[in-house]
Amino acid sequence: MSTSPRFDRGHTDDLMSFLAASPSPYHAVANAAERLEKAGFRQVTETDAWDGTSGGKYVLRGGAIVAWYVPEGADPHTPFRITGTHTDSPNLRVKPRPDSGTHGWRQIAVEIYGGPLLNSWLDRDLGLSGRLSLRDGSSCLVNIDRALLRVPQLAIHLDRSVSSEGLKLDKQRHLQPIWGLGNDVRDGDLIAFLEEELGLPAGEVTGWDLMTHSIEPPSYLGRDKELVAGPRMDNLLSVHAATAALAAVASSDAALSAIPVLAAFDHEENGSQSDTGADGPLLGSVLERSVFARGGSYEDRARAFAGTVCLSSDTGHAVHPNYPERHDPTHHPRVNGGPILKVNVNNRYATDGSGRAIFAAACEKANVPFQSFVSNNAMPCGTTIGPITAARHGIKTVDIGTAILSMHSARELCGAQDPYLLANALTAFLEG
Repeated sequence: MSTSPRFDRGHTDDLMSFLAASPSPYHAVANAAERLEKAGFRQVTETDAWDGTSGGKYVLRGGAIVAWYVPEGADPHTPFRITGTHTDSPNLRVKPRPDSGTHGWRQIAVEIYGGPLLNSWLDRDLGLSGRLSLRDGSSCLVNIDRALLRVPQLAIHLDRSVSSEGLKLDKQRHLQPIWGLGNDVRDGDLIAFLEEELGLPAGEVTGWDLMTHSIEPPSYLGRDKELVAGPRMDNLLSVHAATAALAAVASSDAALSAIPVLAAFDHEENGSQSDTGADGPLLGSVLERSVFARGGSYEDRARAFAGTVCLSSDTGHAVHPNYPERHDPTHHPRVNGGPILKVNVNNRYATDGSGRAIFAAACEKANVPFQSFVSNNAMPCGTTIGPITAARHGIKTVDIGTAILSMHSARELCGAQDPYLLANALTAFLEG
């Protein structure tokens, strides 16, 4: 039996605001936490003892957040329903010694994070964002959301081969952004600039995790505004939908048979092997502590995990009108066609037949259409946190997502309807 959709076009408007306000993973989890706080969730710290009370709780660790809602009367062996996402996106990140320059140009030394479409970062006005670690052990967020940096492309007059051989970029030499003029490059200039911008005393910043971002805001696109163009849809589109779904479930009067969970990890784009990545212990630790806080035993933990299901929600590839041959000939996901179910028999995605049935039931309940995605056999298949989650925790995992174009570009493209279709499907799944 289908339910009335909870989300409509207003959800897509809100997604655009979320994207603009979340230039780094640290900002994304802070914004997700703020939204959950408004829904009654409260933060718990990992160094404190946890209680077994009902209600919404969340843990923040770096660029990751895990949030869960315990219904009244939940048993210690109550299973979990998890939406797994990631907060990071490919970009250019600041090196430990950032101050650089040559021939009268002042530059910032950057390292390539993940697998970005490098050409999409050229001739684009860039801001700077991330996290600063301070002398007293605390940290603060920084977001310089104005035209601060730019990676200038070489004029065609100086490289005629571009027309015949295509653009070739050296990651070390050709992607260092400029941010001013001068021959007097000094170590510490960038950090001193950030301290001044934030009103911090000189020498207060002792560590940093900084990255560039496009300052162009998200926008509707097309004759009928059927599309949305914006940054970091991979994978903040899923983070936003999962946050909204968890808040909606926690605020409803639905009788829940499982504990709904949001797990938004960092570092998916470079393998997930960190203390905030899906291949780290964060999710398992939170789930176990939730069981034990409610008086559960190891047996209860095993029973809970055995009944748990995770939807790994990440963006996928819509059929490209200029490159249809790159797609499987019988699987052409379209934008605004609803969420995609990702399948790969070599376990690059975690979906199997029983997982498909679970997702199909959620979509039917939410009255949301869905599509299937399978890679062209002649091309390598990407992967997600899905197989990692399934293998590390031994829980049923299903890979899904939203079909987009320009994945890993500084500016990606999705259908205007797909964000709220995904949010409705995730809400129905979390309700059980």
